[in-house]
Amino acid sequence: MTELDKLQGTWRVASLETDGNTRSSDELSDAAITVRGNQFTSVGMGDAYHGTIELFPRKKPKAFDLVFTSGPAEGARNRGIYRLDADTWTICLATRGKTRPKSFKTKPDSGLALETLIRGTPPSLAKTKQVKPLLAVPATTASESTAPPTEIEGEWLMESAVFNGKPLRPEMLKWCKRVTLGNITKVFAGPSTMLDAVFELDPERGQIDYVNRSGENKGKAQTGIYDLRDDTLRICVAAPGKKRPGDFSSTRGDGRSYTVWRRAQT
Repeated sequence: MTELDKLQGTWRVASLETDGNTRSSDELSDAAITVRGNQFTSVGMGDAYHGTIELFPRKKPKAFDLVFTSGPAEGARNRGIYRLDADTWTICLATRGKTRPKSFKTKPDSGLALETLIRGTPPSLAKTKQVKPLLAVPATTASESTAPPTEIEGEWLMESAVFNGKPLRPEMLKWCKRVTLGNITKVFAGPSTMLDAVFELDPERGQIDYVNRSGENKGKAQTGIYDLRDDTLRICVAAPGKKRPGDFSSTRGDGRSYTVWRRAQT
């Protein structure tokens, strides 16, 4: 029996730690990964992710790659390591970059996710066959920013998004959230941090500038424009090194992100 044979079936997520933050058991009640052949599906983690799994059991520690064919990470290859002990499967996965984890632990700004999976279907999924949003994200804390609040302070829910000319599917919008405190803004898609940046606003010109604090663009600047009317926020940001957008749009190949947000009611 091969290692891939041993992974066949459904595994519920018993524990999850990302960037040094441990998720509660309530957040993971619907989270599971199903392996069929070399195909995998992950649910309850912010969206339904699909792709293929490649195993390298002769490496030390044992290694694997996830190649995503749909979901927010479509087209990405994430590298990881794993342990398999009967009905317990432990994985440590790099959610960004090309460096494979060396040990089973995470820390802030590592981009790593550590999961312990137990064979079997989560009871909530077995009963309802529904997936609930995982919106309890690591909050931006007061210690991260001492800057005064801006007009985009607070939490925002995504209404629409276009990345490099490709619209985000409507069913994925409910997993995305923006949290802004002082001069720090973060965007989350389920458990993943998609943006973590220091920003400046120029309300007179309707301009926003980012300096990324983590991820593949760490240390890089991005320029953009924004518009806030009532409780609707529009932001269009160019790729690092590209010219500031002149309008709120994104077409194929321009590298822009154009997102529309609705202020969350507290």
